Amino acid sequence: MEEKLRFIKEQSQNKSAENKKFFRKLKQKPPKNLDSIMQDLHEEVFAYTDCLKCANCCKTTGPLFTDKDITRLSKHLRMKPTKFISEYLRVDEERDHVLQEVPCAFLGADNYCSVYDHRPKACREYPHTDRHKFEQIGNLTKKNVGMCPAAYDVVEKLKRIV
Repeated sequence: MEEKLRFIKEQSQNKSAENKKFFRKLKQKPPKNLDSIMQDLHEEVFAYTDCLKCANCCKTTGPLFTDKDITRLSKHLRMKPTKFISEYLRVDEERDHVLQEVPCAFLGADNYCSVYDHRPKACREYPHTDRHKFEQIGNLTKKNVGMCPAAYDVVEKLKRIV
């Protein structure tokens, strides 16, 4: 897995200009059936992708925590929301709640999430490759292809189709 992660990081850097141009074009004129294409590609790639062998997203980045996420997680952990925030979160430059540090405090050595059923919305939706109106998240996806093997594969397949 480490080799694959090095490869996609290097390739995403090498293809930075290409991806920027691709996502600009995709945003300006998305195919009418883009949501359907993305759903199919997402399912195809995740049929052979095992996130538990990777967990690079949990090791290198932190999700945004909405108020609903904080309420749900603090309740699950039997903590007051203010204690949950002070123990696990910080406010970033954009005034969002994010993890104080990575890797995620809820990630186990076996790559399992100890709060999986209660995880933040951002984690549940990651890497966002099956998101409705995919063309609107080009900047986010460009970042994700450099850290997520599944996102990398989905985008490379999409570039061959569109």
